[in-house]
Amino acid sequence: MADDNRNNDNDKNRKGGEFRVPPRTWIVWIAIIGGLVSLITLKEKMDSSDRKDITSGELFQMVRSNRIASATINYGTPANLKEIVGKYYLADRDGNILKDANGQPKLESFRASVRLTDDVEKMLLPPGGNFEPKEMNPLWINFGYQLLFFFIIGLFIWFFFIRQLKMAGKGALSFGKSKARMLAKERNKTTFKDVAGVDEAIEEVSELVEFLKDPKKFQRLGGRIPKGVLMVGPPGTGKTLLAKAIAGEADAAFFSISGSDFVEMFVGVGASRVRDMFDQARKNVPCLVFIDEIDAVGRSRGHGLGGGNDEREQTLNALLVEMDGFDTQEGIIIIAATNRPDVLDPALLRPGRFDRQVMVNLPDVRGREGILKVHAKNVKLSPNVDLSVIARGTPGYSGAELANLLNEAALLAARTNKKGIGMPELEEARDKVRWGRERRSMAMTDEDKKFTAWHEAGHALVNVVLTHTHPLHKVTIIPRGQALGSTMYLPKDDILSRKRKEMLDLICVTMAGRIAEEIVSDDISSGAAGDIQQATAMARAMVCNWGMSDKLGMVQYGADSEYVLLGRDMTRSKDYSENTAQEIDGEVRKIIEESFRRAKEIIDTHRDKLELIAKALLDYETLEGSQVVDIIRTGTFTPPEKPTDVGPLMGAPAGTPLPEPPAKPTPPKLPGLGSPSPAPAT
Repeated sequence: MADDNRNNDNDKNRKGGEFRVPPRTWIVWIAIIGGLVSLITLKEKMDSSDRKDITSGELFQMVRSNRIASATINYGTPANLKEIVGKYYLADRDGNILKDANGQPKLESFRASVRLTDDVEKMLLPPGGNFEPKEMNPLWINFGYQLLFFFIIGLFIWFFFIRQLKMAGKGALSFGKSKARMLAKERNKTTFKDVAGVDEAIEEVSELVEFLKDPKKFQRLGGRIPKGVLMVGPPGTGKTLLAKAIAGEADAAFFSISGSDFVEMFVGVGASRVRDMFDQARKNVPCLVFIDEIDAVGRSRGHGLGGGNDEREQTLNALLVEMDGFDTQEGIIIIAATNRPDVLDPALLRPGRFDRQVMVNLPDVRGREGILKVHAKNVKLSPNVDLSVIARGTPGYSGAELANLLNEAALLAARTNKKGIGMPELEEARDKVRWGRERRSMAMTDEDKKFTAWHEAGHALVNVVLTHTHPLHKVTIIPRGQALGSTMYLPKDDILSRKRKEMLDLICVTMAGRIAEEIVSDDISSGAAGDIQQATAMARAMVCNWGMSDKLGMVQYGADSEYVLLGRDMTRSKDYSENTAQEIDGEVRKIIEESFRRAKEIIDTHRDKLELIAKALLDYETLEGSQVVDIIRTGTFTPPEKPTDVGPLMGAPAGTPLPEPPAKPTPPKLPGLGSPSPAPAT
C-alpha cells in the first residue's frame, strides 16, 4: 500500500511532464541547512565568548612581568599579523598575582593580534618560555574538517529521524505501523479452481466475491453482506488456501496478516497496528482483510493469571471497536481463520463482527479424490494410477496430508529411478504419512521380534474375528515411526459417530496384544502401555461423555477438557461428587475387564491360528489383511508374492483396490509394542 500511495503522490507532483519535488522535501532540507549554519555560528561564538581581547602593548607588559601562564602563536594567519591565544595570571593594581580559596593563581583566557617582527619574536620565544609556536592548517583543510563534522551530524539526524519516519513498517520508530501485506492480483494466481474438497465453504465465501463485483445485486432487496467471515476447521484443511482463492477471484484490495503480528514486546503496539491496518483498508474500500490464526489475538478476556489489562486484551479491544464500533463504515470485509474456535472471545463471534462461521472440514472420499487431482497436476503419474483407490484408502487425511502424500510418492519414485509415480509408491507414501517410515535398520533381537510378532498377531486375530471392527489393512513387525510393530486398519465408511458395540470391540482388540504376549512368554512387558492408554481413554469417554454406561446413565461427568485455558480451567472445580468419581472409576474398570475377558476367550478358541499368524509374521515381517483373513478362515497360510521394490507391500499385487471405500478420520489401529496409541476421537 505504501508503494501505491507513493505512486499517487508522484502523479500529483507531475505538471506539464516535469516532476516537482514535494514541498515537504524542501522544508526538510532547509531545516537541515539552517541547523548547520546555526551550529557553525554558535560554535564560533562559544569559542570567542570566553576570551578577553587585549592589545599588543598589554601583552608585552604581561610578558615582562611574567604573568603569561601559557600561550600559542598561530603562524597560519595571513601576513605578519599573528593571532596569539592563551592564559595569563590575574593581578591587582600593585602587580600582585591573585589567588583563589585553594591558594591557586587565578587565570583568564586572552586573545591578541601582534605584528610579529624579529625583535618581537625573540622576546616572545626565548628558550624555555611560555609561548608555543603552532602552524595552523590551511584554510581549505580546516573548512573540510568542519564540513565533515557537520555532515556526520546531518547524516545522523537523517537516518534516525527522517528516514525512520518515512519507512512505514520498517523503521525503528514505526513499530506501531501495521504489518499487513497488500496482495496484488497480478502476483496471486490462486482461484477457486485450485481448491477442492470444500464445496460448501467455497459456495459461502463466493458471495463475498459477488458482492465486491456487484454490490447492488444484494442491496436491491435490502440485504447486507456479512462484515466478517470466520473459517473454522482442523489444521491442513485449506483455510488459508481458500482465502488466497478469494483474493484471486475478487477484483479488490486484499490485505493479509497473521494474528501474531499484532502483539510485540512494546505495550500498545498491537492496538496501534490494528488501527493502522483499518486506516489502510479504509483508503482502499471495498477491500478484504485476512487475519490468519486469529486465536493468537482473539482469546477470551479475563481468563489469565496476571490480571485483565494485558497487551493481548488491548489489541482485542481495538479489534472489536474497529469491526463494529461507533466509527465504522461499510466496504471492509474481515476474513479470519482458526482451528481453535473454543478459545475465542464471545464478543468477537457475535453477529455484526463475525456474522458467519464457515466450517472447513476434513474432506470425504470425493473431496479427497478432487484434492489429489488438483495436486497431481504438478507431478508425473503412471498411466495405470487410479486416484480414486488412493482416495478410498486415505480416510481422515487433510488436504495438506494428501499434498504431502503425492510429494513423498514423487520422491520415492525418483529415488528408485522410476519414470512416473505408480500405485506402489502411492501406497507406501500413504502408510509413511499416516504411520511413519519403516525403520528396517533398527537392531532387534530374536526375542524382541518374537514378542512383537505375537503381540501384533493377537491384535490382528481379534480384529478379524469380531464383527463391529474396521477391515484389517496390514499387520507388520517392521518398526515404523515410534512403534516396534503395527496393526493397521482402514474404516469402510465415513465415521460420523461412534457406536457402543464398535467401541467395546475396539477395546477388545487393544487388550489382545497383552494377552498374546502372556501366552507365548508366560510374562508381560511394557509394550502394551500404548494399548492400555488407548483403552482407558475410550472407556472413560464412553462413561463420562457419551452416556454408554447403564449404571451412570446419560449424564456428562466433567466438561471436555481437550484444550486447557490457563486460569479458567485451573480454577474449575469438579461438577460431580467423590462417590460419583468412584463409580466412574468402577465402570471404566468394568468395561476394560469385560473386554479383556472377551479377547482372552477369542484367543484361547483360535490359539492355533494365532500361532500361525505369528510364525508368518516372523518369516515375512508383513502380512496384508486379506492374508490374515485367509489364515483364520482356512487355517492355512499361502506364502505372499515377491515383495515390490517399494517396500514390504505383500499379499495382493500393488495397486489392487481396497475392499470398500474407506473414509473419514480414525486413529491408526493399535500400534504395537512400545508405541503410544492415539486416544479415540471424542
